Amino acid sequence: MPRIQSIHWKDFEKFLFNMGCEFKREKGDHRVYWRKGLKRPIIIPRDTSLPVFIILNNLKVLGISREKYLKTLESL
Repeated sequence: MPRIQSIHWKDFEKFLFNMGCEFKREKGDHRVYWRKGLKRPIIIPRDTSLPVFIILNNLKVLGISREKYLKTLESL
């Protein structure tokens, strides 16, 4: 299985939009996204690249596997 690597926050934002999330607000350098059925919002910092642990934590909130994440990124 390929490893998850850090990516630019705009690329992760494209992934979130593809998964049905919508942008709600921005406070400081953190952007907040929401989708119906989530227990809590997805929050990503507006840095140049997102660390792997932030990606993995947000995948857990979304209930998406690593394989589905990697396949979706390939198609974007």
